[in-house]
Amino acid sequence: MRNTRRALAAVTVVAVSGSTVLVTPAAAAPSTGPVIAEVYGGGGNSGAHLTQDFVELVTVGGTAADLTGMSVQYLPASPTANSRWQATALSGSVEPGARYLVGEAKSGGGTAELPAPEAAGSINMAAASGTVALVEGTTPLTCRTADDCAADSRIVDLVGYGSAVVRETGPAPAGSNTTSVHRPGLVDTDDNAADFAAGSPTPENSKGEGPGEPGGGVTDTRIHDVQGSTRTSPLAGKVVRVPGIVTAARTFGSARGFWLQDPESDNDPRTSEGIFVVTGSVTPAVAVGDAVAVTGAVAEYRPASGSPTTTELTSATWTTASRGNELPDALAITEDTVPDQYVAEPGGSIESRPLEPSKYALDFWAAHDGELISIVDARAVGGTTAYNELYVTTKPNEHPTARGGSVYLGYHETNSGIVKVQSLIPFSERPFPPANVGDVLTGITSGPVEYSQFGGYTVQASILGELKDNGLVREVTRPQKGGELAVATYNVENLSAVDEQAKFDGLASGIVKHLSSPDIVTLEEIQDNNGPAGANDGVVAADQTLKRFVDAIVAAGGPRYEWRQIDPQDMTDGGQPGGNIRVGFLFNPKRVSFVDRPGGGATTAVDVVAENNGKPHLSMSPGRVDPGNTAWQNSRKPLAGEFVFQGKAVFVVANHFASKGGDQSVHGINQPPNRSSEVQRGQQAEVLRAFIDKLLAADPKANVVVAGDLNDYQFSPTLQTLTQGGALTALIDTLPENERYSYVFEGRSQALDHILVSRTPRRVDYDVVHINSEFAVQSSDHDPQIVRFQPGN
Repeated sequence: MRNTRRALAAVTVVAVSGSTVLVTPAAAAPSTGPVIAEVYGGGGNSGAHLTQDFVELVTVGGTAADLTGMSVQYLPASPTANSRWQATALSGSVEPGARYLVGEAKSGGGTAELPAPEAAGSINMAAASGTVALVEGTTPLTCRTADDCAADSRIVDLVGYGSAVVRETGPAPAGSNTTSVHRPGLVDTDDNAADFAAGSPTPENSKGEGPGEPGGGVTDTRIHDVQGSTRTSPLAGKVVRVPGIVTAARTFGSARGFWLQDPESDNDPRTSEGIFVVTGSVTPAVAVGDAVAVTGAVAEYRPASGSPTTTELTSATWTTASRGNELPDALAITEDTVPDQYVAEPGGSIESRPLEPSKYALDFWAAHDGELISIVDARAVGGTTAYNELYVTTKPNEHPTARGGSVYLGYHETNSGIVKVQSLIPFSERPFPPANVGDVLTGITSGPVEYSQFGGYTVQASILGELKDNGLVREVTRPQKGGELAVATYNVENLSAVDEQAKFDGLASGIVKHLSSPDIVTLEEIQDNNGPAGANDGVVAADQTLKRFVDAIVAAGGPRYEWRQIDPQDMTDGGQPGGNIRVGFLFNPKRVSFVDRPGGGATTAVDVVAENNGKPHLSMSPGRVDPGNTAWQNSRKPLAGEFVFQGKAVFVVANHFASKGGDQSVHGINQPPNRSSEVQRGQQAEVLRAFIDKLLAADPKANVVVAGDLNDYQFSPTLQTLTQGGALTALIDTLPENERYSYVFEGRSQALDHILVSRTPRRVDYDVVHINSEFAVQSSDHDPQIVRFQPGN
């Protein structure tokens, strides 16, 4: 029996000032009969693959739906008084699990013809926005508002997409010349926004045929054939039907969908048995354990340039054969499962290479993309991030740090055991665990594998181990002795006067409690007084920022530091737009003196002045090192300062080299990745080294300290330039390998911050003080470091 029309939702009666007002609902109650499954209006347009617009119908009932005497009708997105509904008459029926295709206007573009439709019309539908209705009868509708159409009992189903005025509750996403709007899982809640998603068009007629020749449109295949043996599918762009078991679902966010896995493996280790089915903003109406057959377009999703793609099914519909099925076994990841070598050599794009999962870690994860995996007792090698993600290691003995992390020791020594964990469990049911480095997710953590541009291959955990806190402690360094000068460096991560007091207090505690109040501190990422909110307003002064910081240090029990810095030109030194970050000095005037020499400005270069006694001084103090050099374009300029400690001159240069922005990812398709940002840092190192060489030429026994965030590793060309010939020693190299880090990125403990000293300082004692980078709660994303020494000469 045909469901001839939708039952109207109940009318609400509201009393207002003695009157009775009828509030008409904007949508009707969901039907159990024929509904609109897909709408595409870009046929034949520029860039379109298909030559023709179409509407696809299905039935959500258990019996055939008779469509004889009904029509599909179309109304422009923003109807005027002159707008008219256009109708295409229907005949025949649609069977459960089948499709009914209505072909509409055909244009000159595109290459693929629709399969033979069950009904044909000539409506020229808009690609981006419009309203399509399934109507009882063929007489054109007259309603032009959502409320009027909701009250028209002839309307069986309706979808307004894009900016459509007439729609059920919220509009469906906009379509385009290359995308349709479709109803994933055939869910009908009378809210177009919730029920529809945008994706590749997948027209199908009642015979199961898709675009092209009859019988050749929809390919019945298996997931491993869709995934193929490289990083991209051999069936990309095709419409396929695959069986499988639902293993997990993402029910929140804008990238919703579910993972499907075939329990019948082809025993080829290169071909994954799992795949993600995209439903967009629509929560998929499936349950874990459902056995389903999914029809969808094979697509390759590339989250960013240079990233590998993820093979997915889009514009998907499915039928459920049974529920409550046993899931395929999750692949147990042990210390020896993932290969030690990260990626194949030599270089170039690896995208088209056949996968070799037994040799290379990147190939291993790609070959299991979409499949269930499990890890037991996963140790955290990074703190939980603000995005509720956690990096763990599957290889506990791979380059472990002294505190439980995983240290990065070379371009060709990427730690292959690191994998990211996110949770599919809604936060309201279980908040993501706030782990620190060395903590453990005890028991089983399990879910499908998915690639993310932020962090690489990720376990989307539907089972999340319990957090065991292993008690990581923030380090405290010893105080300097009376004859020792203590120089520290600290990247304070975009500190501005508009930040909350808690940030100032946390950073101040780092200075006083954990660094034991150094005599001199070089600061990086000090912003101007109004931070990034003041873009292009001309504000460059940072006195309020520095005063709040110094006051916070005093409140924490530290000395009242003085500061020296030079305001940059507005919007020239990189960082957050409008923040005007710069480097600067704090110093304790009760322990060390600053030699003030006027003349330093944003564009004035400091020079070395040789005196007759062989003791050089700076032409200005503080002064910027060659600020007009193109090496510093859109980057922070080094700041040189002259200090006196117990009668001896000490020259300190504060630095913040160009960022790594623009470098390709270690888990991208280009291997080795292009580290394009190294070029500028190499130039900066040469400029800085020339200044240091001039200073040491004037006095080979000068006490020189170069400190700051150099944004590069101890094994990089940047550091090699600074240390060449032994003029400067990078103190990070004096530590054991498992302690050489000040920053944790994607689970890799690495050294970006450095202190380098000349040969003259004596009894040098150096320490990286780990108080931030390994923790879920941070005052900065960098760890400070400190050197204590007795000045020579």
